[in-house]
Amino acid sequence: MSESSPGAQPTQSVERPPLSTLRHSLAHLMASAVQKLHPGVRFGFGPSIEHGFYYDFDLPEPLTDKDLAAITKEMRGIANRSGAIECEELTREEAQKRLSDQGQTYKEEAVGLIPEGEKITFYSHGEGEDRWGDLCEGPHLTDFRESFHFKLLNVAGAYWRGDERNPMMQRIYGTGFWTKEELKEHMAWLEEVKKRDHRRLGASMDLFSTHADAGAGFVFWHPNLGTVRRCIEDVWWELHARDGYEPVYTPHVSRESLFAVSGHLENYSEMMYAPMELDDLPYRVKPMNCPGHILIYKNRGRSYRELPLRWGELGTVYRYERSGVVHGMLRVRGFTQDDAHIFCTPDQLADEIAGVCRLVDEIMSLFGFECTAYLATRPAEKTIGDQASWDQATAALQSAADSIGLKLESDEGGGAFYGPKIDYKIKDALGREWQNSTIQVDFNLPERFDLTYTAADGTQQRPIMVHRAILGSLERFVGVLIEHYGGKFPLWCAPTQVALIPIREEHADYCRELDARLKAELFRSDCKDDPAHMNKKIKQAQRDQVPFMLIAGEREQADGTVAIRRRGTREQEVVPFDDFLALVRRLRGERAAGLE
Repeated sequence: MSESSPGAQPTQSVERPPLSTLRHSLAHLMASAVQKLHPGVRFGFGPSIEHGFYYDFDLPEPLTDKDLAAITKEMRGIANRSGAIECEELTREEAQKRLSDQGQTYKEEAVGLIPEGEKITFYSHGEGEDRWGDLCEGPHLTDFRESFHFKLLNVAGAYWRGDERNPMMQRIYGTGFWTKEELKEHMAWLEEVKKRDHRRLGASMDLFSTHADAGAGFVFWHPNLGTVRRCIEDVWWELHARDGYEPVYTPHVSRESLFAVSGHLENYSEMMYAPMELDDLPYRVKPMNCPGHILIYKNRGRSYRELPLRWGELGTVYRYERSGVVHGMLRVRGFTQDDAHIFCTPDQLADEIAGVCRLVDEIMSLFGFECTAYLATRPAEKTIGDQASWDQATAALQSAADSIGLKLESDEGGGAFYGPKIDYKIKDALGREWQNSTIQVDFNLPERFDLTYTAADGTQQRPIMVHRAILGSLERFVGVLIEHYGGKFPLWCAPTQVALIPIREEHADYCRELDARLKAELFRSDCKDDPAHMNKKIKQAQRDQVPFMLIAGEREQADGTVAIRRRGTREQEVVPFDDFLALVRRLRGERAAGLE
C-alpha cells in the first residue's frame, strides 16, 4: 500500500465537495499517473465506490502492489502541476474519433452505451506532457489544489464490464479523505476488516472450505461451523413453530416446464443452470423454492378455514454466479435459504406481513444486528402481472409497516419480477451494511398457477402468496456472522463452549470428570487431556475462540473448583464448578451475546 497527500498548498473553501467527488477525481489522477508510467495503457472504468475508488487498466505487463509507490509519487507530482480540472462536451462522433485516435477501444465501446440525447463529456487536467483526459459524466473537483490525503491499496483482476467472457483487466483500488486523521482512522478500520475476514478465520478456526475439485462457489461446512449452523437452525425452527409455521421439503430438481409457468425461465434464466435431459425431457436444478411450495398447495382443494398456511423450508437452491464475483461464503452458487411461504386471504395479508416483520426484528436482535427496512417497488423491466396488482401489493406492505411503526426507506424499482417487497439491510460490528431479510407480496404466481380456496360463501377465490426469508442465505448470513463476531461466537452457538485444561497430567482425571458432567447436560466441551504443555493448550483454545477455559490443578481438584478464564482475558477466577455450571446454563438459556 502507498499513502500520500498532494504537495500543493491547500486552498480554503467554504464547503468541500462530497467524498465521492474527491475519490472520483483521484481515480482520474491515478489513471493519468499510470499512463505516464506505462504508455500505451488502455482504460476501462474508474468510479468512486463506497469506501474509495478504483480504475481498470489493460496493460501488457502485470502490475503488483510494489508498483503502487511509484504510481503514488507520480500522482503527487501531477497534482502539484495540474491545477484546474476542465470539462468539455463533445458530439458522439467527436468522442468516438478522439478515442479511436488514442487507441482507447474500451472507451469507444463505452460511448456506445451512452443513451441518445445524453451529454457526452470529457474531463481533463494537466498541461503539456501531463495533459490527460477521460470520457466521464463527472462530477469532479474543480482543481487539484485542495488539501486531501489518499492511499493506494492493492492490485486485483477484473473482467471488462464484469463479464467473464470479456478480457481480464488490472484493477487498482485506493481510498481518499480530506484529512489525514480520517485516512488514518479508515486504515485502522481496514486492518480490522482484514482481521475479521471470514475466509481467514475460516482457515484458522477450521470452519469451512471451498475446493477446485467441486467447482467455484460451493461451500463445505466443517464440523465446527456445522455446529454453529445447527444451533442457528434449531432456534430458527423453534421460533417458527411458535409462530405457526409447518415444515415442508421439496426436490432439488424439477421439470423445466414448472419454471416456465412460474416465470423464472423468462425472467431469471441467466441465473439458472443449464437443463439436463431426463426421460427425453428437460429438467433444471431449482433456483427458488416457491414453485415446490405451490405444488404442495395445489395437491388438494383448500378452504378459507385452513388459511393462513405458513410453510417453512431450509431449502438448498442453485444459481449461476459468474466466477469473477464468487467470494468465500458471501457470494456462492449453491446455498440454503431459510425460505417460507404464506398463503392467505386479502383480509389476513396485513397481519401476516406485520408478523413477519416482528419475527425479523426478533431474530436479527438475537445476533446483535441493527436493521434498516426498504420498500422495493416494481422494476422497470422483466416483470409479470398488471400494474393494479403491483399497486395493491405495494400498498399492503406499506400499510403493514405503518401498523407496527416500521419506517420504510424507498428503493424504487428494486422489487422481484413477480412482486414488490420489504428488504432489510443489517449493520455489522464494523458499521457495514448487508442485504439480508426480505418479505415479498405476490398476486401473480397464484394467478399463473391457478391457486384457489373455497371462501365462506362457497365461491372459489384466489389466495395471496407472501414469500419471505429472514436469514436469507445461510452461507452468506453465517459468513457475515463470522466477521460480525470476529470468530467469537456467543456461548449458545459456539463450536466448542468450554475447554478443560489440566495443569499437569495427574489432574486429567478431574478434568475428565467435569467434562462428563458438561456433556451430560449437552454442553460442547473439550477435555484437553493430551500430553501437550498447558500453555500450548491455552493458545489452542484462544485460537479457536472458546468462550470459557477451565483450568484445574491440585487445589481445584481438592476443593471441587475450577479456575475460569473467559475469552479475551488473561485473568482467572476460581469458583465452585457447580457455580460455573449454573452460569453457562443461564447464558445458554438466554442465548446471551456476552460471557457475563
